[in-house]
Amino acid sequence: MSPRGWILFSLMSVIWGIPYLMIKVAVGGVPVPVVVFTRTAIGALLLLPLAYRELPRLRPYAVPVMAFAACEIIGPWFLLSDAERHLSSSMTGLLIAAVPVVAVVLARLTGGREQLGALRWTGLAVGLAGVAVLAAPRIGGGSTWPVTEVLLTALCYAGAPLIAARTLRDVPTLPLTAACLTLAALVYALPGLVSLPDTMPSTEVLASLAGLGVICTALGFVVFLELIREVGTSRAMVFTYVNPAVAVAAGVAFLAEPLTGTIVAAFALILAGSILATGRMAGTADEPAGRSRRDPLDLAEERPGSTGQGGR
Repeated sequence: MSPRGWILFSLMSVIWGIPYLMIKVAVGGVPVPVVVFTRTAIGALLLLPLAYRELPRLRPYAVPVMAFAACEIIGPWFLLSDAERHLSSSMTGLLIAAVPVVAVVLARLTGGREQLGALRWTGLAVGLAGVAVLAAPRIGGGSTWPVTEVLLTALCYAGAPLIAARTLRDVPTLPLTAACLTLAALVYALPGLVSLPDTMPSTEVLASLAGLGVICTALGFVVFLELIREVGTSRAMVFTYVNPAVAVAAGVAFLAEPLTGTIVAAFALILAGSILATGRMAGTADEPAGRSRRDPLDLAEERPGSTGQGGR
């Protein structure tokens, strides 16, 4: 991989590894609808100028675009933010790391043609065991619903690439992302405005809201596309295995969240399961650098859950 590719890869590992930290700080100062509205509105305002020329191409795909937006942004970003009012950012990031495992199961249940050998079935079992190790101790005692919210978020993130791969193959990612963020901002505009706090949030909360919109959403998607153009989709997607480690490290370093043996064991199981279940180590050929037209969406059918979209 070129030096530029390594720089972009490192940026993506951080940009989509720190949203959990920023969400945790943000929900400590403003209601969840405000968090989601601010993030989507900032992202939309920054990406629309880059994508507006291609937006007319989305008209024939209005229904699948709305379905994709609901599954990728509108539903999961609310669920994730609400869950982090009760769960640590590091635990949330690790649970979301199970998306590739969930996606393989979901693809099979919805008619996917991908064959699963013994190694990949083992990966599914190992990955789901990691989720169980992390989630089971929190079931009950008031944590059941927050854990369920994160798992529902993972389900949404696993389903969105399938929608894209099966109905939005001819839609480029940037205008699709801008349109989805705009739709989500419109959905949360009234709830967000109605629930604005009476007092000005702290500097930390305001910085987190700005970071979610500018860095994790708008900049994240731009860097994501550049990374794909530079190194190809298959190599680019490897950063999704680094994000959970960044989420845990950020939570421990900035929020003093505990780094327990359970968290380490769960991370190892989920990471190993994801790699095995998605066949990432199988040595598949990568597309040449500069090939951006097919986007990561095209690989969602053959490698479910590998898109890494959402600025998670």
